[in-house]
Amino acid sequence: MARDAIVAALLDPAGTLGLGEPAWDLLIRQGRRANLLARLAHVLNDAGLLERVPEAPRQHLRSALLMVERQHLAMHWEVNCIRLALAEAIQPVVLLKGAAYVMAGLPAAHGRTFSDVDVLVPRALLDQAESRLMIHGWQGSHHDEYDQRYYRRWMHEIPPMRHISRGTTIDLHHAILPETARVKVDNAALLGAAIPLDGQPGLFVLRPVDMLLHSATHLFHEGELGNGLRDLFDLDGLFRHFGQTPGFWEALAPRARALGLGRPLYYAIRYVRMLLDTPIPERVVEAVASFAPTGPVRALQDFCYRRMLRPHHASCRDWGTHPAALLLYVRSHWLRMPFFLLAAHLTRKAFTRPKLPKLEPGLGKDAGQEG
Repeated sequence: MARDAIVAALLDPAGTLGLGEPAWDLLIRQGRRANLLARLAHVLNDAGLLERVPEAPRQHLRSALLMVERQHLAMHWEVNCIRLALAEAIQPVVLLKGAAYVMAGLPAAHGRTFSDVDVLVPRALLDQAESRLMIHGWQGSHHDEYDQRYYRRWMHEIPPMRHISRGTTIDLHHAILPETARVKVDNAALLGAAIPLDGQPGLFVLRPVDMLLHSATHLFHEGELGNGLRDLFDLDGLFRHFGQTPGFWEALAPRARALGLGRPLYYAIRYVRMLLDTPIPERVVEAVASFAPTGPVRALQDFCYRRMLRPHHASCRDWGTHPAALLLYVRSHWLRMPFFLLAAHLTRKAFTRPKLPKLEPGLGKDAGQEG
């Protein structure tokens, strides 16, 4: 399977210099649909190539960069508001995903887009955290009785909270996977190992190994992969950056085993190597081999993820795209909950609001930008 235009451009930015107008048009469309256009703009700018891009696509790229700069400024403001609302009474308050990348100044934040802030707090302090956020202007969503019960009884987070004046959204987590998930994660161990965030007293981020494992777990337990390719590039950035830290590679597999996250780590390493040529030491590849599924399961996962870790654009679809989307959607729910609960939940969703991934063809509105 040939690489998609946006992936080829991000891995070899100099290769864009010979592109003609039709190729640039496709590249911009794929980048926008994958929420990777600003990342491409950053890569080109960092390589000193942005000014050599033809005028029309260069305007799209510059616009994407400006949008991300504004988002990152807004993120700093929002995180400070969250700190003022929570940090004095709730400890620890841990930023996750995009918010953590930006506030920690990680390369994974370069060109990174998002629309919400993900926060992890201890389960015992969840109600208090929710109350304090409400006092400071955030209000709950998903007012349907079934959705409220589903989130609060089964999920690892409460329904998203939206600020009444700024319109910003917080996803307040008490765990990284649902309590009913087949994988049982020691969330106390994650919280206990979190490290303070410089310049934001009372706020924390996961330590490097745990941040990588959380990113992998989020992606490979997700059923709607509108941002799957973007999240795969996040993993690529984390591997490349943290891989320069002494002890990171040696700690990765043992920590994954201790937390019960060996399988998502295996998939993360498999697909960043397969799709993005991420350099992973061979000793690490060998260490995670014990986490691999059986051959038939691995072949089925390859069938699905090689199709879904792509831009959701018409140029990236084939006969297997819809079956792959359906299989990963069902798999994500299978991982989240036991069979009878899963059957009841999917039956309800089938007759109310089915939410299979929507694969839109054109330039239009960006896909959802969770986390």
